[in-house]
Amino acid sequence: MKEAETISVMPAEIVKVMPAELQQLIQTKLEHAGLHTEQANEAAKHLVFADSCGIHSHGAVRVDYYAEQIAKGGVTLDPEVRFEKTGASTGIFHADNGMGQYVANLGLQEAIQMAKESGIAVVGVSQMSHSGALSYYVKQAAEQDLIGIAMCQSDPMVVPFGGADIYYGTNPIAFAAPRKEGAPVVFDMATTVQAWGKILDARSKNQAIPNTWAVDENGNATTDPHDVHALLPIAGPKGYGLMMMVDILSGILLGLPFGKHVSSMYDKITEGRNLGQLYILIDPKRFTDLDLFKERIETTVAELHQVKPANGFKQVFYPGEINQLNYEKYQAEGIPVEKNIYEYLNSETIHFDQYGGKGAFAE
Repeated sequence: MKEAETISVMPAEIVKVMPAELQQLIQTKLEHAGLHTEQANEAAKHLVFADSCGIHSHGAVRVDYYAEQIAKGGVTLDPEVRFEKTGASTGIFHADNGMGQYVANLGLQEAIQMAKESGIAVVGVSQMSHSGALSYYVKQAAEQDLIGIAMCQSDPMVVPFGGADIYYGTNPIAFAAPRKEGAPVVFDMATTVQAWGKILDARSKNQAIPNTWAVDENGNATTDPHDVHALLPIAGPKGYGLMMMVDILSGILLGLPFGKHVSSMYDKITEGRNLGQLYILIDPKRFTDLDLFKERIETTVAELHQVKPANGFKQVFYPGEINQLNYEKYQAEGIPVEKNIYEYLNSETIHFDQYGGKGAFAE
């Protein structure tokens, strides 16, 4: 197995941008590409949230792709959205391939209202474009004193456990719950060992990757980022099972393309993605006293902080806490953005040849 040679490289130049400025820059760029103001504003809020949490793979770095997709007609600019209530606590938000963050948020608001009325809501968002970081949605639910679970499909780029051919996407899952004092407990995870962005980073630096991240075209573990053919599921068969669950609940359940049939983000950029997303929202007070529930979440956080840290760790954080700490810091001090992205956002440029016709790995 070939090891990738490690060489010294200059780090990317970073500028600090205050959230309000970054949001306006992103909104202006998306409007320039053709998106209506209300939709561009919601998408920009979402991307700034992701960057503030340190989830830079779903922040401003995505704007170039979104702008090209919008300009080429890959997003329905005036989507004919509608909410179809299919039961007392179930429904489908038909998104007509509108801007992902915008339509997914509209679907979330329907789910929140339904959960408050019925105690639980299971709502699918059908036929949308890429919707970004799932934590954005479940956090909103938790801020309304609801438990939030969200999951969605993504581009096929993962081999099933024991396989050598790509079938599933990174198929993320997010969870949030309200607490008594602090911000809601929120965590957001892909069902792969590592995100594709980490592979790209290793390629740019010509650095080896751990042999647990990805496989080559023969299904063999590789440490060479240039030989990566597919990503690996977390914990082998366990992550594989979670991927399948997400695909069934956010794809097959909504009558949408599934597994390897899910559209690539880049291949046909002029066409709608037809992706699915599922929300499961629960009102805790239908099961227990709400104040007691939130107090016990608070106690859980405090007790986790008191756990003796292992060697090499300063303290134990609750899942998703580092993202929350990033959010508080970057909202106050400014968000780190690569200089070339900042310059792009300040330009009049809309690219028409950066992403179209490429595979799941933008190649």
